[in-house]
Amino acid sequence: MSDEEPARRHNGRIHQDSGSASAALPSGIPRPWWIYQGTGRPLHDVSLEEILPPPPPWRAFGGVSACPVEGDGRSGALSDADDAPTEPPAPPEDEQDTARRLGATPLGVRSDPEEADLVNAALILRRPLLVTGRPGTGKSTLAYRISRELGLGRVLRWPITTRSTLRSGLYGYDAVGRVHAAAAGQASEGDSREPGPEDIGDFLQLGPLGTAMLPHRLPRVLLIDEFDKSDIDLPNDLLDIFEAGEYSIPELVRIRRRRPAVSVLTDDPERSTVIASGRVRCRAFPVVVITSNGEREFPPAFLRRCLQLRLPDPDADRLAAIVAAHLGRADDPRARELIQMFVERSEREGGLAADQLLNAVYLVTSQSHVPGPEWEELLQAVWHRLDSAAGST
Repeated sequence: MSDEEPARRHNGRIHQDSGSASAALPSGIPRPWWIYQGTGRPLHDVSLEEILPPPPPWRAFGGVSACPVEGDGRSGALSDADDAPTEPPAPPEDEQDTARRLGATPLGVRSDPEEADLVNAALILRRPLLVTGRPGTGKSTLAYRISRELGLGRVLRWPITTRSTLRSGLYGYDAVGRVHAAAAGQASEGDSREPGPEDIGDFLQLGPLGTAMLPHRLPRVLLIDEFDKSDIDLPNDLLDIFEAGEYSIPELVRIRRRRPAVSVLTDDPERSTVIASGRVRCRAFPVVVITSNGEREFPPAFLRRCLQLRLPDPDADRLAAIVAAHLGRADDPRARELIQMFVERSEREGGLAADQLLNAVYLVTSQSHVPGPEWEELLQAVWHRLDSAAGST
């Protein structure tokens, strides 16, 4: 389905311009209540702030920024809604990172209606979105599509490993580095005093989760990637933060009487913020996209508070759009042939990743390619199975 026309505002809603592009859309698509259209194209002539309804009463948090309202470009901004100080707007999207994820141009196809329904429900209800599916189906990419379309700036990405903890997502504190810096200062100045609270902000940095939970006027997009790799306790730990909408930093709470406000670095490059009394409360709950390959089950309490979306394997049309977005070669006869071969092989192998197709198309269309046994062997290696059975076949 083509979406060449930009999204526009009409009577407080977003819709696609009429014409040949929208004529091919199924009846009722886009739905009148959608904010996220699933096109990957930025909103046109309207901002998210104008069309996003207020949160449900049980999801309103009301955090206020401790940054001064006037300053040097890193200061807080006033919310037009209630004049409460909020964090500065998010940095622009990382163009190189976004291009790697989405390609140089939008896909040119609309998201599946179920995907758009659940993304919009998560936006309106201020709930995390748990996205499952086979590897390579575009789970992580969804966060970047949402951010680009809604104009929410740089995506905050928290890659999960078996060693990830709630604290590592919220902030990092280099206590050893602080002690060494204090010792170096004492040696140079002949001072034997213990490190004081005045320098603690130089050794503390908010993580992706901690930055997303700052009191922003518009929500930040937080990608929690490959959550099924996490420790067994992390889902419940994370649930408490999402329900409370706030967190504390014990190292700053302990010195709040001597240092009621501390400037710390955030996960955004060259950005800092001010933490008051060691506590942070969000204002606009972040757009949280949690990805999982389905390798483990999560606690019922966690699942109950998330909206769940399972992404299907992309069909031939969507794969062609992905190839066009990244390589611009979907019309090449060799690319079309590879796409069809890929679809058939993916069905036989129980699912292949879209980046495996991109690798093959790039090899075929960017180099002199002569079909033969060597090419078939290379294709076999590039399009290897993604499960544990691959090594036994």
